[in-house]
Amino acid sequence: MAEQTSDQMLPVMAVMPDLLASLRASPNAVLIAPPGAGKTTMVAPALLDEPYCDGQILLLSPRRLAARMAAERIAEGLGEAVGGRVGYTTRLDSKQGPNSRILVMTEGIFRNRIISDPELAGVSAVLFDEVHERSIDSDFGLALALEAQTAFRPDLRVLAMSATLDGSRFSQLMGDAPVVESDGERWPLDFRYVGRRAEQAIEADIVRAVRQALSEEDGDILVFLPGVREIDRAVDSLGSIGENIVVHKLHGQIDPAAQRLAVRRDAQQRRKIIFATNIAETSLTIDGVRIVIDSGLARRARFDQAAGVTRLVTERASLSAVTQRAGRAARQQAGVAYRLWQEAGNGGLPPFDPPEILESDLAPLLLDCARWGENDPTKLRWLDGPPAPALQQARKLLLSINALDASGHITPHGVQLADLPLPPPLAHMVVEASKSGQGEDAAMLALLLQERGLGGQGENIETRFERFVGERSPKADAARKLAQRISRMCRSGAGGQEPLSIGGLIATAYPDRIAKRRDNKGEKWISAMGRGLQLDTASLLAREEWLAVADVQGAASGARILSAAPLTEAEILSHFAERITQEETLSYDKNADRVDARAQRRIGAIVLSEGRIEKPDQAAVARALLAAVREMGVGALPWSKAALALRERAQFAGIAAVSDEALLEAAEQWLLPLLIGVNRLRDVSPSALSTALDNMLGWDQRTRIDQIAPASFVSPPGTTHAIDYAAEAGPTVELRVQGLFGLDSHPTVGAERIALVLSLTSPAGRPIQTTRNLPEFWRGSWRDVAKEMRGRYPRHNWPDAPWESVASLKTKKAQARDVPRNA
Repeated sequence: MAEQTSDQMLPVMAVMPDLLASLRASPNAVLIAPPGAGKTTMVAPALLDEPYCDGQILLLSPRRLAARMAAERIAEGLGEAVGGRVGYTTRLDSKQGPNSRILVMTEGIFRNRIISDPELAGVSAVLFDEVHERSIDSDFGLALALEAQTAFRPDLRVLAMSATLDGSRFSQLMGDAPVVESDGERWPLDFRYVGRRAEQAIEADIVRAVRQALSEEDGDILVFLPGVREIDRAVDSLGSIGENIVVHKLHGQIDPAAQRLAVRRDAQQRRKIIFATNIAETSLTIDGVRIVIDSGLARRARFDQAAGVTRLVTERASLSAVTQRAGRAARQQAGVAYRLWQEAGNGGLPPFDPPEILESDLAPLLLDCARWGENDPTKLRWLDGPPAPALQQARKLLLSINALDASGHITPHGVQLADLPLPPPLAHMVVEASKSGQGEDAAMLALLLQERGLGGQGENIETRFERFVGERSPKADAARKLAQRISRMCRSGAGGQEPLSIGGLIATAYPDRIAKRRDNKGEKWISAMGRGLQLDTASLLAREEWLAVADVQGAASGARILSAAPLTEAEILSHFAERITQEETLSYDKNADRVDARAQRRIGAIVLSEGRIEKPDQAAVARALLAAVREMGVGALPWSKAALALRERAQFAGIAAVSDEALLEAAEQWLLPLLIGVNRLRDVSPSALSTALDNMLGWDQRTRIDQIAPASFVSPPGTTHAIDYAAEAGPTVELRVQGLFGLDSHPTVGAERIALVLSLTSPAGRPIQTTRNLPEFWRGSWRDVAKEMRGRYPRHNWPDAPWESVASLKTKKAQARDVPRNA
């Protein structure tokens, strides 16, 4: 290894002998070293002269900028130029040669390489840097490397490196690999908690902190903000700050030359202020920075399974992330970290960023696993396995684009999709577009949808695509070259297909996101997957009837269309005919009490056309009525009073055969036959319903009901009175009080002899008393009742001791006439 002068003093060099010894004795190891310790730039060169290392050393980096900068730093330390012994390769940029021994690459590039070459021919070691970030590509790449090591390459060295690593978990995953930890000396780091004002936008407090740092400290300033929008606003708010200070932006949307200017010392020795996303959080040292200002916020990609889209959310950064950010300030000298929260808030920060595998779209992972030869990703070695619901959704998507067959094996079309450096839906779009000679346009569109900043801003993808075609920035040039390479990979000789619009291409990738306008203003939309969407009415897209939606943000009905392209119904009918279904729908109109039958042509949840069916199938109508009863309950049926009373008596008797639940559960058997030939619930025969109840009860249960819950009470004079078992007070019977004369015991019902509630009335039927204890009533309040009755009804008999009298509903005169006859 070439001489490395001052780099030899980096903290990681103190443990390098232990690390090298561990890798000689064991194929795997774990290195924990603090930020700035030198692990990214020093470990790979140290392996060059190891006896087992006669091939390439692959150093995996989480970001393109970090990969490029790491390669430049390593080459500089070796006194060489990039492209010789040290090279790098990223999605849009590559510089390597036939003699490159150290190759720095992004984790996605490594994933593709190991899947295409599971033996990793010519590779001696794979170094996973910053594994604490738990990207899905890093976790997956490590799982594949360990499997390749077990199956093909026991000599392959695998090293996991990080500053905030859960070393014991990785050690266990990697076969109890030795853990080497560097406690190397760091430069002192001072923390200043300056807080923030919640009522203000974050950029206002950032600018305040920047001006405070400029007045209090020397050195360059690195400012962490969650996204490009906040960076642009902060730079605009900062305004003029002096001739000897230069402001840089550092994020993935600026070209490599601008990124290099941001991370290198200023050529004119001016003081720098660098506004960055988390692209600057790990893996690289920014020369001259000794002040970090941290917003405490992070923007993360999360897959919305309900919408089928990946959306960005802004939330509090993890403790691991803010530790990494602060470490940028003390890499080359004593540093200061300004934090826009209070120190007590550290306890509320989540300890680590959530693993991407738990909240990502797993379709690319599932397809790559199938290409690797493993249909069940859960069988690989993971720190955190992929969630089952996300895998199920991914499998459904891949089946819909013919990337997997019914058994989960990859199809020839799926192999073609997996070979492209694109997510499966976009790869499917490019492959299909190549059949009409649009492969290159589709590949450019795929990159436009993935790479932020290409074609500028705006929700109209068609307009952005036109700008991208004519854009002359280095990033746009690199993207167009990549699009050409992608299109050459899937050029099809089929031809003959009519070309698609930009909206048609997007719909090919995401047919579930075809959307139709629902109002005149263009604010409300419905997608093919059934989700309601909203669009800014000021957008030119609001005038369109159809859209192919590329990106949405928000949940449920509040989801807003962020980007889309126009689409025509003619294009839908001609190019997506296989997704259009013809179906009859029958729905019950509760207000009109009838079944409405319609024939519909639909694409997903969107109705293309419909018409009323005059003579629908009677069996289908019956089932629609049955569904209405299941929804509304059996109370929607026209029961007779006798049938309702029977059900109430059965409930009192403890017989569940005709309860609401039992009737609904067995509705297919007893109710469906009664619905054949009718179109309204009120046309169902009440007598047929009563017969159905009798059949469900049978003779034994009907007899038991009559015994426990008789339908009526027979009074001493012989009159019959219905018992109301649904009364709020309990089983109740209403009768004239005279009908109970001569009775000195209270009537009861039920196996437990429950007292009937007696609702007693006058000869005119007016209520006079309610009682559950007749003897107590006779000997209590009866005296006052009898006095009132004598005044109101003098022709009737009102005895002082009614329990000793003869029950009769007749007047005294009529009773007297009956005496001789009865004598």
